[in-house]
Amino acid sequence: MSRKRTALLALPAAALLALIPSSASAYPNPGTVTGSVVTHDPTMIRTSSGQYLLYATGGGIANKTSSNRIAFSAGADAFSSRPSWWSTYSSVPEAWAPDISYHGGKYLLYYSVSKFGSNTSAIGLATSSTGQPGSWTDQGTVYTSGSSSDYNAIDPNLFVDDDGKWWLSFGSWWTGIKMIQINPSTGKQLAGNTNRYSLASRPTGTKAVEAPYIVKRGRYYYLFASYDTCCAGTSSTYKVKVGRATGVTGPYHDRSGVAMTNNGGTPVLESHGRYIGPGGQSIMNDVDGDLIVYHYYDGQDNGTPKLGINLLNWSSGWPVAY
Repeated sequence: MSRKRTALLALPAAALLALIPSSASAYPNPGTVTGSVVTHDPTMIRTSSGQYLLYATGGGIANKTSSNRIAFSAGADAFSSRPSWWSTYSSVPEAWAPDISYHGGKYLLYYSVSKFGSNTSAIGLATSSTGQPGSWTDQGTVYTSGSSSDYNAIDPNLFVDDDGKWWLSFGSWWTGIKMIQINPSTGKQLAGNTNRYSLASRPTGTKAVEAPYIVKRGRYYYLFASYDTCCAGTSSTYKVKVGRATGVTGPYHDRSGVAMTNNGGTPVLESHGRYIGPGGQSIMNDVDGDLIVYHYYDGQDNGTPKLGINLLNWSSGWPVAY
């Protein structure tokens, strides 16, 4: 019996049933999660001790933990004291859309500081030896944008390639999803490559594409992104789409061959039933396979943003949530 099947059978019956797509929908309901589930733009990692460590938009970067990926508890914010430079980009100030990873013996947390509808924005970086709230040391800004920029420096995601090169994708609206190369020693842009690559955009109609996340499976690089309107509760039209490429900087195309720089994208998750506007996604490799971790707006709870987790099946060469 495969490790994946063994892990699935170990789940409680209710959690297992929730992974099976509804017959009334092309998209699966989220797997069962309980406890502190109100969240937005989640990123999650499993530590060496088996703890699930989740960070999300809000305050000094909101935190939750779980021992089993079902029951979640709220913790303290990543930052007990918010870095002073945040106030340059947000009057609140708070941080959005974090991205947690573990490389070189330390945890890295990229995150965004901005205000809604503005591209006067910054991507920041913090590091920690444990990944726990209160342990993070802020490293300052990584990349910024301003009112004269044609891009928006928010929604970062770090991807480390098989050859050891580091890449940071980011972007929201404007001219879409961008990428820069990162120096592994500093976590900031590599001085020897100052190119800003374009990965996905919507040149006609709405500019609404954001929240990139890149993984490599087999010979392909896959770019996940959130499309359409976030953050409007039950009126949200958010959805997750994907494209793939044979090189990390693209070009990315969807399953129909349409370029992601020309409105392309193959759907992965869309609204269905009470689960409205899924997006703000991250991808996590766990013991039972790849997970897509995201938020949705609960149509049976006044559009409250909640945590969604599903497994991904790659057997067709494209990710299918279940």
